[in-house]
Amino acid sequence: MLGVVVGVTLAALFGALVIWLVAKMGLGIKVAGFGSAFLAALTVAVVGGLVTALLGVLGVTIGSGLVGAIVHFVVAAIVLLIAGRLLPGFEVKGFGGAMVGAISMAVVAGLLRWVLAAFLHL
Repeated sequence: MLGVVVGVTLAALFGALVIWLVAKMGLGIKVAGFGSAFLAALTVAVVGGLVTALLGVLGVTIGSGLVGAIVHFVVAAIVLLIAGRLLPGFEVKGFGGAMVGAISMAVVAGLLRWVLAAFLHL
């Protein structure tokens, strides 16, 4: 049980760091501070899980390849828009900003994972 709590906490902190970095770069989203980024990461995870579950119940799969990537980013942008409406201190600059934010978050998260993997495998 403790391992699950630690894993969820680390994932939320990683998500918050990604959101905070993307917001600092001015790429579609704004946060009031790291605390808001942490709450946004938790909200995005919960809303994303609910949206994915709802799509699964409706029989809609995201798929793979280019079309799957596009659908994934559209769903991620919608999740960001929903989170932006729910949280004070987390602002999304319209659907275009949500798309830029979703793509930027994917890139930043990928780069951070790459750097951490290189650092931890020395």
